[in-house]
Amino acid sequence: DFTEMMRALGYPRLISMENFHTPNFMLVSEVLLWLVKRYEPQSDIPGDVETEQDRVFFIKAVAQFMATKAHIKLNTKKLYQADGYAVKELLKVTSVLYGAMNTQGGERADPPEEDSSKFKFDLGSKIADLKAARQLASEITSKGAVLYDLLGKEVELREARTESIARPLEINEAEKVMKIAINSVLEEVQKTKDMLNNVALDEANLEAKIEKRKLELERSQKRLQTLQSVRPAFMDEYEKIEEQLQKQYSTYLEKFRNLTYLEQLLDDHRRTEQEMFEEAANMLRLIQNRLKEEEQHLLKSGSNDDSDIDIQEDEGSDSEGDLQIVRHRISTEALLQGRAGARIVGSMQGGDTEED
Repeated sequence: DFTEMMRALGYPRLISMENFHTPNFMLVSEVLLWLVKRYEPQSDIPGDVETEQDRVFFIKAVAQFMATKAHIKLNTKKLYQADGYAVKELLKVTSVLYGAMNTQGGERADPPEEDSSKFKFDLGSKIADLKAARQLASEITSKGAVLYDLLGKEVELREARTESIARPLEINEAEKVMKIAINSVLEEVQKTKDMLNNVALDEANLEAKIEKRKLELERSQKRLQTLQSVRPAFMDEYEKIEEQLQKQYSTYLEKFRNLTYLEQLLDDHRRTEQEMFEEAANMLRLIQNRLKEEEQHLLKSGSNDDSDIDIQEDEGSDSEGDLQIVRHRISTEALLQGRAGARIVGSMQGGDTEED
């Protein structure tokens, strides 16, 4: 948005956000000076930013100008950083100029360099003139009402004024009034002196209280030092119990790790047994299905030939034998798996003779 606004306002150079990834004070100062000149061509802000003092003076001058003329509050710290945070501050001024240009029906295209200086829009001065005109109008109205009331009383006041001017000045009355004024002044002076005396008394009381608090603080500090230097009677027992607690905690951690490891091994063993059992069940199911299919096939293809019947009976007997062998093997494996956790007592050594 900032680059598009600057291009629409007619800034002669191309600006991208990559220029503000690192601090670039020269570009920020150039943009600020161009915006100030665009806002008010008659401004006299110096553009020298060679030294650190000149940069600080330049930033302060620009911020003060924008605050007084355009009522735009700029953050001087972010402007001095001259990075991405400075773009947010520049966007405040740019958005005002861009909105004013759109209000006046300005074109969004980039104007030439020679025509950019011809665009003059003194928005700050017009706002200031408008505020001054409103203030003057309100003052004129109020002063006119007061003047009208005073002119209405002019008939009565004129007689009183002429009588006061015509009446001779009496010295006694003037002396009396002066004495009253002197007495009032003396009373005020006496009151002021009494207040000063009271202040002195209050100060003395406060100093006494401060000294008292200091003494109490010193006593408390000494007592604290004595208490810190004394070792409690139960400290030895506390240290022994703490050492025992550390040992018990280390033992607890070791047992907890061992228990966790054993539980994991048990879960693995159970999972392995379950997988073997499922595999054996699947194998048995497949064999049963195959045998059923063979029996159905034999029943459908029955023949009257005795030799064929004998052969089929022999094959059936072989199939039944195979089924019995598989069942015996599965039952043996299940028995061995059930006895896997049992303890076997014996030795690996043979007998002395072949019979043994």
